[in-house]
Amino acid sequence: MTLTEQMMELARQAKAASRELAKLATAEKNACLLAMAAALEQNREPIKNANAQDMDAGTQSGLSSAMLDRLKLDDKRIAGMARGIREVAALPDPVGKILDERVRPNGLKLQKITTPIGVVVIIYESRPNVTADAASLCFKSGNATILRGGKEAIHSNQAIAQVMIAAAKQKLSKFPPSAIQVVPTSNREAIKELLSLTQYVDLCMPRGGESLIRAVAECSKVPVIKHYKGVCHVFVDRDADLKMAGEIVMNAKVQRPAVCNAMETLLVDKAIARTFLPVIGQRLTEKNVQLRVDAAAGAILKSEIRNPKSEIKPATEQDWFTEYNDYILNVRVVEGVDQAIDHITHYGSAHSDCIVTRNESRAKQFLAEVDSATVYWNASTRFTDGGEFGMGAEIGISTDKIGARGPMGLEELTSYKWIGIGNGQIRT
Repeated sequence: MTLTEQMMELARQAKAASRELAKLATAEKNACLLAMAAALEQNREPIKNANAQDMDAGTQSGLSSAMLDRLKLDDKRIAGMARGIREVAALPDPVGKILDERVRPNGLKLQKITTPIGVVVIIYESRPNVTADAASLCFKSGNATILRGGKEAIHSNQAIAQVMIAAAKQKLSKFPPSAIQVVPTSNREAIKELLSLTQYVDLCMPRGGESLIRAVAECSKVPVIKHYKGVCHVFVDRDADLKMAGEIVMNAKVQRPAVCNAMETLLVDKAIARTFLPVIGQRLTEKNVQLRVDAAAGAILKSEIRNPKSEIKPATEQDWFTEYNDYILNVRVVEGVDQAIDHITHYGSAHSDCIVTRNESRAKQFLAEVDSATVYWNASTRFTDGGEFGMGAEIGISTDKIGARGPMGLEELTSYKWIGIGNGQIRT
């Protein structure tokens, strides 16, 4: 079978499965999801063994420590996947909701009702937990999903999907196995083939680095929901609680630097820069964070930081646009909230940005004028996540303005249709 034929078969099977999924009752979907969650916990050892193959291959191929962290599965992360699936099961079914209802003067009754999208292709890198998140969200919302993870996680992804499918089949005899499929090849041409099949595939969601997402968006003939990168900012205002600001900055940068909602640029109000920068700079360099600084920040930090191993160097113009996914942070001193907003507008990626301040007026200005998918006042950018937003798992994060924006959960995986109910009306 050629690659083209192989992808055609995957897509055809997914389309058929999507029609079967549409017939399942909410209780049946939830029972399958709970069985999937339990099976992941019961099969943690085989899943970890599969993940160990990927970790070994990743280490040999030179993956960075941050990328290896994204790839790794342990008991805690497997339990997290199972917990996410249970949270999805507990959420209301998004399908069949009446969004609008009206009766026209001629008596024609119209209803706007949520429906599944159909067949959703998820393309992602490194993080195998996406397999469970995406499959469970698509299944609950009545969508068949085709999963195409990176080659670095191929054994992990296949193991997770196989466990979930087997559990659902055992729980519900009419579960369509092709509702969840993993592309069995790491050949990049498979993506192009799959995303040309507009008669079967309804939506693509890429998750990963900017180069992957741009490549998918450029080659796809089906609609793509995406975010290119996460250049996230924290602005520490002159009226910030500096202890709070320090905790938010450290969390946003070093808790998990390889994720898209981690901070890449710290903006500090000139009025408190000489007080705040030496303290936070010391804490960051103690965590081996490299600092890329503007002239004002550099003048303060280079004279104050006492860590002999600290790396502080001038930021280039390109640095301000860069998503590092690593222990590297840009630092700039700005003249108040207006300049902070201007910086974010020019260099940001419309993902997640934060202001730390006790000044309500300035906070409201920041929240109103920063046009990002998620904007925070006194909270870490790390909260931009479906689980943290109470969506259960998440399918991805969108910085698009048409359609879904921000973390995408069940609601964002539905479309709608209009139903007209009449008694013989005709248009004149």
